[in-house]
Amino acid sequence: MRTLSRLSIHFMLTMSALAVTISTPAFADDSLYRQFGGKKGIEHVIDDFYDRMLDDPRTKSFFDGASIPHIEKMLNQQFCALMGGPCVYTGRSMKRTHEGLGIDGKAFAAGIDDLKQAMQKNHIPVDAQNKLLAKLMPMAHDIQDRR
Repeated sequence: MRTLSRLSIHFMLTMSALAVTISTPAFADDSLYRQFGGKKGIEHVIDDFYDRMLDDPRTKSFFDGASIPHIEKMLNQQFCALMGGPCVYTGRSMKRTHEGLGIDGKAFAAGIDDLKQAMQKNHIPVDAQNKLLAKLMPMAHDIQDRR
């Protein structure tokens, strides 16, 4: 029986480690994702968020004829990815998604209020709420219609 040289063993271990690294996706810091309770926690927040927006006279008209299950699915993916979770957002850009809807600053602020209330209802820590809002705010210019 042949014995493996130390170099051969080192090479095999390095290649094994490389294979694991390549096949295992590297996620960003997932602490925010965990603070929201992972996938299930995000789903609860999104469900409450859409219930609020669909009941809110300031926002409900923007969803006339929209596929709420599809929107919720895309928002769950987006929030999960933004928070460093193991998700990939497969939806359209925010600009394209909201194009032509006429969302003004007041309607945008109402949506943020609804999101804050949903996060509070689900006992998301205030620092985690603020971290998510900070990640979402750069999208404001793509969501609002600035004509």
